[in-house]
Formats: sequence, C-alpha cells, structure tokens
Amino acid sequence: MLAGAVNVALLLVAAANLQGADGTDTIEGAHAAIVDALGPTVGVVFAVGLLASGLASTSVGAYAGAVIMGGLLRVRVPLAARRVVTLIPALVLLAGGVEPTWALVLSQVVLSFGIAFALVPLLWLTGRRDVMGDYADGTWMRLGGWTCAVLIVGLNVALLVLGI
Repeated sequence: MLAGAVNVALLLVAAANLQGADGTDTIEGAHAAIVDALGPTVGVVFAVGLLASGLASTSVGAYAGAVIMGGLLRVRVPLAARRVVTLIPALVLLAGGVEPTWALVLSQVVLSFGIAFALVPLLWLTGRRDVMGDYADGTWMRLGGWTCAVLIVGLNVALLVLGI
C-alpha cells in the first residue's frame, strides 16, 4: 500500500505541475522538469519516493516468491540471497549503459509475464477435484478464470509484438 500511495502521489504531483513540459518521457527528464517547476527539494523528494516505491515493490515480489517456494516447494532462500538476486538484473542493465527509462519499461514487460506463470498453474490446480476436493472450482469459475488467463497471455504477446 505504501508503494501504491507513493506512486499515486508522484503521478498527482507530475500531473498538476508538469502539464505540457518537454522531456518528461524519461525518468531524468521528469526529474529535471520537477526541479525546474518546484525546486531542488521536491526533486530530491521525487527521487527518494521513486526509489522507495521501487524497493517496496521488489521487496513484496521477493517475499511472495519466498513464501511460495517455502510453502509449495519446501525450499528456503535466505533474505540476503533474495535481495541480491532481485538486484543483479537491474544493476547489470544499468552498468551496461542501458537507458533507465527503457530498462524500467522492459522490466514491467517481463514482470507482466509472471502473471501468466502464476495464474495458469493456479487455475489448473484449483480446478482439479483430486487436489481441491469439494473446494475445486466450478464450471463457471474455471471458464471465467481460463478466459482471463487467455486474455492476459494474449495481451502479453501483443505487448511484445507491438512494444519491444
């Protein structure tokens, strides 16, 4: 919720103060426009808020993965190892000179595929009576779930074809 609140605050500040400003299509450009419009203190708050939001999102994802691995696979990964594994791809991209805004967009595209990798096995398992017993999904729930999964996978494919 904290990351979401920070994201909403960043969007509201940008929408209220950067309308029509040039160069706001990159992270650096948005930061420069905020500094120009609102001063260096707000620019630092923007940078810290963006960093905090990213760290919170990464933490939530790493924690969710750890809970799933621990509960389903009985594999325990130490906290420090989870943090390193989540940081390495970003650091490699940035150290390689990749433009940060493009790296952010690419990371979101890659993360969107994680939805399908979680949703498909979930639908498969919750629809099986031998696994769920009386709690298995009914016909309408399975139909709705698989329809959503097909739409999500289709949109991800379209995102790859059209956007990257």
